[in-house]
Parts: sequence; structure tokens; C-alpha cells
Amino acid sequence: MIEIHLTHASILERVQQMQRYIGGDIRQEWGAYTLEVDNSRAKGYITYMGFDWGVTLIDFNLNFFEPVLLITGSENFNPLYFFYCTKGNFEHKFNHETKKHRVEQFHSVIIAGSSNSLHELYFEKNRAIKLNIISISRKQFLNKRLNISEMLNEKLHDVFVDTQHQNEFAYYGPISLKMADYVKALQDVDTQGMIRNLQIEGTVYQLLSMHIKTHNSYEQAVPVEISLSESELRSIRNFAEKISKDPSKNYTLEDISLNTGLSQVKLQDGFKFLYAKTVSEYIRHVRLEEARDLMHNSNLNISQIVYSIGFTSRSYFSKIFKKKYGISPSAFKKQISLHLEEGFTSK
Repeated sequence: MIEIHLTHASILERVQQMQRYIGGDIRQEWGAYTLEVDNSRAKGYITYMGFDWGVTLIDFNLNFFEPVLLITGSENFNPLYFFYCTKGNFEHKFNHETKKHRVEQFHSVIIAGSSNSLHELYFEKNRAIKLNIISISRKQFLNKRLNISEMLNEKLHDVFVDTQHQNEFAYYGPISLKMADYVKALQDVDTQGMIRNLQIEGTVYQLLSMHIKTHNSYEQAVPVEISLSESELRSIRNFAEKISKDPSKNYTLEDISLNTGLSQVKLQDGFKFLYAKTVSEYIRHVRLEEARDLMHNSNLNISQIVYSIGFTSRSYFSKIFKKKYGISPSAFKKQISLHLEEGFTSK
């Protein structure tokens, strides 16, 4: 078993510590440090990106070829962690505990150690693991984000203001596929420089809000009104991704039911639970988003766009486009053209 000890607070020191245990090469780009590994111990990468409000985003994507025990925490470095597992699973416990808590795919965790305890994370060999981790230095965070207390229930408030790390806290949350969409949005950011950092920072804050809302629901004993199993929800999410990649196809409830093996009632319940939309509303939403992107990024006229995304009526498209965005498609396209002309003129 590989036993990894992380004790330093700075991002670069943590990356260098990981490198000493599992090897790999470190590169720095746009304010982030990435350790890339491809050897007999592991394959994949870990990226650390820090923000000036005491938050570090960690993108953990590794396959260990030996069992791994990762131990972290110290008297001076004991942040509040928000974990979200997008692939595989892992186990966590505090060093004084005997029972390990297993965290499965699409589940969230909020944990904080005391100055006298350590986190122990267990990873199986030959099992790819993808984690989205938000690490918060509480004292620095509270100095920057004074409005956070408005979002917190009593327990989480006590955790955030425990800047001396006096108490332990652990919350192992239920499945949440909605968070996976925000994690994917982070991975899909393709801009550079300051714009990239701002996009990522905004999405990190949205993810943090979702973690907090999930825990608030747990504390308020709000029942999860869904009768579908985790595997059924995954099937629905996978098909929703298929729709987003090819919105032009003529999707029907019957076809989706046959493809997923789920009843139409379960499909509707699942889409409402995951996306707050019926199946048809979700398809319409994806098509309108695609239409908006095509207006920005292609030379297609509106009629060509309408038919390329699966609509058969331009008048119907114009009606629902204006209802969603508050502007007609022709006016929207005209605005884009004017902006482009002004851009060329200014040059």
C-alpha cells in the first residue's frame, strides 16, 4: 500500500508532496498547478487552482495501481472540504475512528477535521477515481465572503466559524446528479487567462452553494421525493447527455422509454427531479440553447438553424425563443451582427 502524507498549506507544496510519493511532472498554467502521472504507481492527473478568497479547487483524476492511503491534516492546516465523486468510489474516516465511510459515485461529502485529528482517504487499486474537491481555509474565506452566513444552517455555520479547528464535522450526502453538470461545466471551460479564471470561480461558487443547499435539506429533513434508484437516475442522465449532443433528433417518450428500459412515468419523474423539467421541456431547452449558440458561432440563417436543431416550424421557434430569452431570434441575430461590426470598426 502507498501511504501518502500531505501536511503543507500552500498549493505548490501540496503538489510537490504528491509528486514525491507517486512521481510525475508538474506544470503551471493560468494560475493552476497540475501533476501529470503515468508510471507504475498511477496514471492520470491532479490539478490545484487557488482563489484569493481562501478556496482551492482540486480536480482529482487518477487510477492507482496499488492501494493508497492518503492522510492529510495538521494543527495549522485543517481546511473544510467539499467532495463530489464523479467516477469510482473511495472511503473516508478520521484517524481515531474504526469505521470507514464509503462514498459512491455522484455522492457528496462535507468534512472538517480538528487540530487533533487527521483525514484518512482510502483508494482501491486499479479503480479510476474522479473527485471534485473544494478546500476552504475558513479564516480567509470568512474575511472575503461575509454574506455566507445567510446560506448556512446552524451546524454548517458552526463549522465555518470554527477557524481554530476545535471540532470535527462529517456529512456524507445522498446522490446528487445535478452537481455533476456543474463539474462538467468546469471541465468544459475552454477560455484562457483571466476570463477562464472568472468562469471557473463562478462555477466553483455555484457548486459550493449546491453542497450547502443539500445539507440544508438534510438538516430540515426535507424528503427526497423520488422513487427511482440510483442506476435509473444515471440512465436518465446518460440519455439527457445524448439529447444535448444531438438535439436535432426526433425524440419521443416511447423511444426514450425503449432505450432506457424505464417507464414513461419514471422518465418524467426523473427529468423533473434532475432538471426541474418534463422530458419535452428539457428537449426544447436544449434545442433553444443550441440555437442561441449557432447564432453566435455560425453563418447559418434563422431558417437553417430552426431545421438543424429539430424544429419544423419557424413561427413556433420564434415564439418559444422570445418567451425564453425576451427577444426575437431575428433581433437577437441582428444584435450579434452589430456587435461584430462595431468590433471590426474599432480595430
